[in-house]
Amino acid sequence: MIRDTSRLSESRYDLIVIGGGINGAAIANLAAACGASVALLEKNDFASGTSSKSTKLLHGGIRYLENFELDLVHESLRERYIQWQAVPHLVKPLPFVIPVYKNDARPLWMMKCGVWLYDFLSGKYRIGRHRYLSCAEIAALAPGINMKGLVGGVEYFDAQMDDARLCLENVLMADKRGSAVANYMEVEGFIKANGRAVGVKALDVISQKHMDIFASQIIVAGGAWSDELIQKDVPLSIKRLRPTKGVHIVYRGQISSSAFLLQSRQDKRVFFVIPFRGNSLIGTTDTDYDESPDMVETKESDIQYLLQEASRVFPHINFDRSKIITTFAGVRPLVAESGHPSRISRKHAIECSSSGIYFVMGGKYTTYRAIAEDVIAQALPRLMPQMPYAQQYTLYGSGSGNEELKILSQRFEMPMDLLRFLQGIYGSRFVDVLHIARDNKDLRAKICSCSLTIAAQVIYARDVEMAQSIEDIMVRRLGLSYLDCPTGQCRRAITEILKNHP
Repeated sequence: MIRDTSRLSESRYDLIVIGGGINGAAIANLAAACGASVALLEKNDFASGTSSKSTKLLHGGIRYLENFELDLVHESLRERYIQWQAVPHLVKPLPFVIPVYKNDARPLWMMKCGVWLYDFLSGKYRIGRHRYLSCAEIAALAPGINMKGLVGGVEYFDAQMDDARLCLENVLMADKRGSAVANYMEVEGFIKANGRAVGVKALDVISQKHMDIFASQIIVAGGAWSDELIQKDVPLSIKRLRPTKGVHIVYRGQISSSAFLLQSRQDKRVFFVIPFRGNSLIGTTDTDYDESPDMVETKESDIQYLLQEASRVFPHINFDRSKIITTFAGVRPLVAESGHPSRISRKHAIECSSSGIYFVMGGKYTTYRAIAEDVIAQALPRLMPQMPYAQQYTLYGSGSGNEELKILSQRFEMPMDLLRFLQGIYGSRFVDVLHIARDNKDLRAKICSCSLTIAAQVIYARDVEMAQSIEDIMVRRLGLSYLDCPTGQCRRAITEILKNHP
């Protein structure tokens, strides 16, 4: 996938998609699958906003049951299953334990009913069976858990994902299907003829060149930036979003091999403690956010909230600020409505402006494919007869390799654990990385002791996955920013590899 921005202004497209987060990437992918000519524009890197700052879960949303959003939960559970089947290297079933204490806001009977209903709504899309847990069973799953006031619990299943790479798989698939895709391409305004939007004025952030790009239809999937883009179309329009901030901590060490859904005593909402790349992911917060989405950051109060709540349930762990590997914060672009932030619906909304631009807002990561279908049905209804059948949804790394790992290990002279590691990142495309390293032993070398990552992956990120900076590679292509690497060797190695292999 070569970043060739010159082609963007050379032809008129059926569709311009603004926003390279998960919704925009999926819209471009599905529209291209239907035969449309598509241009996908992202002002930063793909998935650099909320789409790489989620809780890393594809889930039905068990907590939405108490809001009686049964249709949203059912749709999410179906979409979770579809993604698991499409990209099992990025989406993996994970058991979740909910310990219930005497004074929790949601009593044990409610949790038992909830996991039963969750599985019922899953139907044929279930990925694991719930069960009820005694206090002893919970203690066995998490030795050292707080037993004071514990009355029992439940276990249910959801799925863990690599959010940034799942977004990237959609971008790569859109490119494979002929779309013109470009990161670091900022839309500065809309071009209109007789009141209708016919194109966009864009700035190539890297070259600083301005260009006009034309299309029959424009869809904006700007996420937290949607209100800004609506203002570019209709100045002084009212805000459509109620953004909320979600903060996460990556904490050194694995607290349990199971994930935990916990009830906060401070504000009665729920949060997670999840095994994550050998460590633990703790999150998320859910607070109103009224600043620029370009400026979102983790505050000390956010960190203390999560550490205090986690330490209440796991008192045997001395949660120390110095053991935090990294933190990250994202902004949820929720459709504006009143009420507590954690109770705002995660349903999406689609609006068509007076100039004919479609804006898609809200939604949750899990339902991205269904959201893409919905907006295409409204904006380009002629494409719907060609829409791929949902359960045959394929992405760039879908499918299995044609050869056994043992044969590939011998051919490329690489150990089996490395091949499995690469397959877990790239799916069926891991062989493409092997070919880069085949004739150069330097590119087979690990870049750092903190992971199995090899130099060839850095070249692949740059030449195939359109990474434009070290940050793009570390955070969104390889996920190295989540690892415990006190020496900082990863960053230095990437710099040297790019320098020595122009």
